[in-house]
Amino acid sequence: MMQEGDEKSDGGGDTKSAPPTFLQRLHLTWSTADTETTILVLVLKGLVLGVAVLSVGTLFDQKETWETLWTRWDASHYLSLAKDGYTAKGEGRFSIVFYPLYPWLVRTAFVLCRNYFAAALLVSGVASVFAGVIFRRLVELDQPAKVARLAVWFLFIFPTAYFLHIGYTESLFLALVLGSLLAARRQFWAVAGVLAGFASFTRVNGLLLAPTLLVEAWLQYRENRRFDWRWLWIGAAGLGFLAYLWINYHVTGDPFTFTKVMEKHWYKKLTFPWSGIRDVWWRIPHFNLTEGLHEFIFIIFSFLCTVWCWIKLRPSYAIWMTLNWLLITSTTYVVSVPRYCLTLFPIFIIFARLAAARPLAGRILTAISLLLLALFAAKFAHGTWAF
Repeated sequence: MMQEGDEKSDGGGDTKSAPPTFLQRLHLTWSTADTETTILVLVLKGLVLGVAVLSVGTLFDQKETWETLWTRWDASHYLSLAKDGYTAKGEGRFSIVFYPLYPWLVRTAFVLCRNYFAAALLVSGVASVFAGVIFRRLVELDQPAKVARLAVWFLFIFPTAYFLHIGYTESLFLALVLGSLLAARRQFWAVAGVLAGFASFTRVNGLLLAPTLLVEAWLQYRENRRFDWRWLWIGAAGLGFLAYLWINYHVTGDPFTFTKVMEKHWYKKLTFPWSGIRDVWWRIPHFNLTEGLHEFIFIIFSFLCTVWCWIKLRPSYAIWMTLNWLLITSTTYVVSVPRYCLTLFPIFIIFARLAAARPLAGRILTAISLLLLALFAAKFAHGTWAF
């Protein structure tokens, strides 16, 4: 079978096909499947946000603007950072725990939108489209096209998928993680390292891309038994985090101020995972369902998916799942697990494979996901805690 760059003969002498462009080699040219994925993401985005707002107005007769409905909790901190930057004084000092890339992009988008809320929606919207397209392409490297399409479907109907569309970092972070892995899979290690660096400039678990990419490099080494010096680009995964430490130092004089704020203001510090899980278990009879039982269910659910990932999926994906699960649970106050599951992308590959093999199971998963998505999105828009 002829590959790109192989010699061709037309009977009148040997010629060579035109070499692929960089975009073709990186697989960045647009396709009909990409257009279909984009339409799916945009339609689901409109439905999720619109239905949640209608639900709030119907159930609670609550008349608020879209900005007040969707700018809650972490979103308010990101908008504050976009407007005013970091500070060591006043209430704004607590925002030091939030990483800078997303609010900086929102500030940049403000030039076009002239409104910070609209800028946040624009950044998250563009990032969510790229996340969907890149995810489908990444899955297609190992799975049939049907499974890849279903994986995108399950990602965007996941019970907490509304975070992909509003002023949170989930869509940007996921696009960077998936882009880094796709680049690594296609052996564009400089691109993989740079995107990993941006990921660790967006959220702390971007650092986990370093061991994930190392496993991917080992898988490639196992195939051809050759060391590739481009693998050194994996070290770029830590540059974003180092830049964040510098911001802490520049603003407060201490590169680790964020850890102190997390402990004092959010009651979170590193501990053993069993301690964090035990705390959630003890919260079940004393807290509401969202902060107790739902958190525990998603801890167990993500653990089972991690085990299944080790059995059925690529080892690098299993490492990503394992390290993220440990990071999520290794804190004294475990919270927002259902939201963090959004970045555990192998979950949606598992769902897609199950749905492709057993359509009835896929329909059941779809129904459960859509019902919970409607419930949690409405809760968030209403102003009650929803991860």
